[in-house]
Amino acid sequence: MKDKDSGTPRVFLVRHGQTEWSQNGRYTGDTELDLTAEGRQQVLGSAQVVVGHGNLIDPAKLAYVFVSPRQRAQQTSHLLFGDTLSQASADRVQVTTTTELAEWDYGAYEGLTTQEIHALRREHGLDSERQWDIWQDGCEDGESADSVTARLDTLISKIHDLQGPNMHGEQPCDVVLISHGHLLRGFIKRWLRCPLEMPLSLMLEPGGIGVLSYQHHNMQEPALMVGMAFPMKTHS
Repeated sequence: MKDKDSGTPRVFLVRHGQTEWSQNGRYTGDTELDLTAEGRQQVLGSAQVVVGHGNLIDPAKLAYVFVSPRQRAQQTSHLLFGDTLSQASADRVQVTTTTELAEWDYGAYEGLTTQEIHALRREHGLDSERQWDIWQDGCEDGESADSVTARLDTLISKIHDLQGPNMHGEQPCDVVLISHGHLLRGFIKRWLRCPLEMPLSLMLEPGGIGVLSYQHHNMQEPALMVGMAFPMKTHS
């Protein structure tokens, strides 16, 4: 018997693999960096487990793959899918590069660690009453939380338009988003209709995959899937 939520569309969140700066804790917005050797292995490991026919990310159930324009995200996309999409459904699955998934524009904080950002802000006479919080304060010479929210809400609206008519699996409409740490954690908050400044501690490892969906096949009940069963492998 199928689960009651079987057929409900899903949105898979994929963080790019490790880069030199992510390894060192440096904020990386529009700086172009390649994946490290470890980062490539992270993505290939995830792909081996969850991508493919009958797997969690099944090309037969996909409709869209949205990818950040940053080099590290593009490399992650190629490693994650390899030739899987071209073999399965290249004429149906649309792979789109979009700036809506670009990482937060860190402005003056690009390339700095959190500790260095705190020191810089103190030099600028900021944060006398509380510590800097990117979800509230944004970045000097970079993006505000309101700007990031607008980007995320635009993409969520597009996904709703795609998935809304297919709440019971009428047509393949799963979506994959390949992006960045801050941006994807912000996406989760907006998917759940929460403001970015709402305290919600979320972790997403480099090369990691998260899953969003809907309760009761209802687009008005967006949900974070905190646990799920994996399809059983069959051996020929």
